[in-house]
Amino acid sequence: MSENNILEMNAGSSGLGKVEIAPEVIEVIAGIAASEVEGVSQMRGNFALGVVERLGKKNHGKGVKVELAEDGIKVDVYCLMKFGVSIPTVAQKVQDNIRQALLNMTALDAKEVNVHIVGIQFENTKQEADQEQDM
Repeated sequence: MSENNILEMNAGSSGLGKVEIAPEVIEVIAGIAASEVEGVSQMRGNFALGVVERLGKKNHGKGVKVELAEDGIKVDVYCLMKFGVSIPTVAQKVQDNIRQALLNMTALDAKEVNVHIVGIQFENTKQEADQEQDM
């Protein structure tokens, strides 16, 4: 591992040079993979990220924390689930999807993929807000 938090890939014996992957790239891959799973409502972010997204820039790495260690990569994902889904089933699918996406795109196998459920999204919350505005 490099001291500047960049993951160095072993490119083999081609002699063409080295490949480095920044942790932010892993965050983006994991964020997109988690968002693709049916049952995940949204990824957790903070207020500043929400404002930036409303201005048009989508942050695919929000709600994802990546730790690079000597023994492997640890990914923590913070997300909201849709009301009525089986949380253990959806969380398992999120883990599987992230692990597969990282393996396909970077040839890296994550040591840990931890899913943190930080809330439940109720579908009727938006409908209630729209009804209150109409009154």
